[in-house]
Amino acid sequence: MAGRIEDYALIGDMQTAALVCRDGTVDWLCLPRFDSHAIFAGLLGTEEHGFWRLGPAHASDTQPPTAARRTYRGDSLILESEWDTPRGTVRITDFMPPRDGAPQLIRIVEGVTGRVPMRSTLRMRFSYGRVVPWVHKHEGRTVAVAGPDSVWFDTTAETYGKSLTTYADFTVAPGDRIAFTISWEPSHKQPPALPEPEQSLEATEEFWREWVEHCTYHGPYREAVIRSLITLKALTYAPTGGIVAAPTTSLPEDIGGVRNWDYRYTWLRDAAITLSSLLRTGYREEARAWREWLLRAVAGDPENLQIMYGIAGERELGEAELDWLPGYENSAPVRVGNGAAHQLQLDVYGEVTEALHLGHMTGLARNDYASLLQLKLIRYLEKHWDAPDEGIWEVRGPRRHFVHSKVMAWVAVDRTIKLIESGDADGPLERWRELRDDIHRDVCEKGYDKERNTFTQSYGSKELDASLLLIPQMGFLPPDDKRVIGTIEAIQRELSTPDGFILRYPTSGDNEGVDGLPGDEGAFLACSFWMADDLAMIGRVDEARKLFEKLLSLRNDLGLLAEEWDPRLKRQVGNFPQAFSHVPLIDTALRLTASGAYGG
Repeated sequence: MAGRIEDYALIGDMQTAALVCRDGTVDWLCLPRFDSHAIFAGLLGTEEHGFWRLGPAHASDTQPPTAARRTYRGDSLILESEWDTPRGTVRITDFMPPRDGAPQLIRIVEGVTGRVPMRSTLRMRFSYGRVVPWVHKHEGRTVAVAGPDSVWFDTTAETYGKSLTTYADFTVAPGDRIAFTISWEPSHKQPPALPEPEQSLEATEEFWREWVEHCTYHGPYREAVIRSLITLKALTYAPTGGIVAAPTTSLPEDIGGVRNWDYRYTWLRDAAITLSSLLRTGYREEARAWREWLLRAVAGDPENLQIMYGIAGERELGEAELDWLPGYENSAPVRVGNGAAHQLQLDVYGEVTEALHLGHMTGLARNDYASLLQLKLIRYLEKHWDAPDEGIWEVRGPRRHFVHSKVMAWVAVDRTIKLIESGDADGPLERWRELRDDIHRDVCEKGYDKERNTFTQSYGSKELDASLLLIPQMGFLPPDDKRVIGTIEAIQRELSTPDGFILRYPTSGDNEGVDGLPGDEGAFLACSFWMADDLAMIGRVDEARKLFEKLLSLRNDLGLLAEEWDPRLKRQVGNFPQAFSHVPLIDTALRLTASGAYGG
């Protein structure tokens, strides 16, 4: 069985990523890209679907010992895990060097004290655990081949095959360092170059050290902010600038349920808010790369903006179910692809425009096509802003007039007006000012419940929605407006868990809810950070700080967050690690620091 979601560490090379459990097992790795087929899919099934365990030898592979300590080496994505055994202490360093050739996962075993027997158990299963590759020797190297893929396994340790698995048994003493590397290459090409683990380790550490030095945030929450920034960088596909929402698929929002989705794609919403956090902490190059990715992705059809694309800008992300995988803790189905790609979500226009606006305001070099794209998006919204849509949460029920979607349409128009007013674009200024006023009036008349003094999830509904917390943050209404304060307090009353965290919206257990799905879900972490932001904005700063620090306590021992927190099971749920959780962590830290209440 796979570990708890929070038991995993992330390593990656900014083109793909692996999850490493506390017991030294790599249970998830897709090669060569985030959205490629997994060669280790044990996370979503059993050990028969692929894994790589490296750690102290033990009597049974079914209960391997867990590391006594683990940490990232400084401000990097290099994982160090230590085991204390009756025979001594051993350290394993896991990392994926930023790619310069074949993608590699490198594991270095180091003896610390005593003499520790060790075992490497490598079971490669291609195509998400369905295909057993042909494993053989080629010029002294072990290679696994299946169809278009080949994975090369290199180590100085003696290896042997048994039961379609590659083993290595060895012992380490103080000062011993034994490296293990897997490298991917298309099967029709020449073998990848022999790895150089120690040089790669040094180069990887230097890469992260130099990247972190660009961070401009030096406030009281720097440790949490830096770890979140590193995680966001790890979720960026370096060749194109696209940013995945998470490196995993089908980790459940409801353990044992059907709320299992593939997040290995670039949501415009998630990427836009990620870029806003990167820009505000000094990372302009990532913002420039994402803007270029955006312009390529939407080129030729900007009016029909998709809510998500592939990491290279692919439009077709057809959804399928992998019925041979039982799912994480029997949470089925396991899905690849995402059928929500062609939903209508009007809020995306606002998020994209806000990101372009922030880039403009922070001095990102002017791009005339970006300005032209922004104008085309507003011309589309002129005709469609008053249509129902699926909304920010991608409901699979009927379309509605979601209040958040209308608010973000207002944001898109407002930021474009500011662009024109700055002299960097031309457009029908007066007409769009009227449009902005029309949208604002429509929301305040149809999306506000006067009796309860709160905005609602959609026009005419009684349900609340945590996305309403963004109303003051987007500047739609000032924080001291009684309707804003009423909405914040209503969400605290109706969407809070007993722990004080925030649900996205009401769900209906076994019945089909507003999102068209059965089952419940945990507290959505981004929404809880939004609540902390809003509390700070309305002057309840101590309450905001307490909620924020409570949220920080939910991170795993390495500072990582999944999408949600299950208040019943007291554990993280959803895809992991999740950009949409780490971005608002950064934003809230910046806001609390700016409040001046905590120094910095």
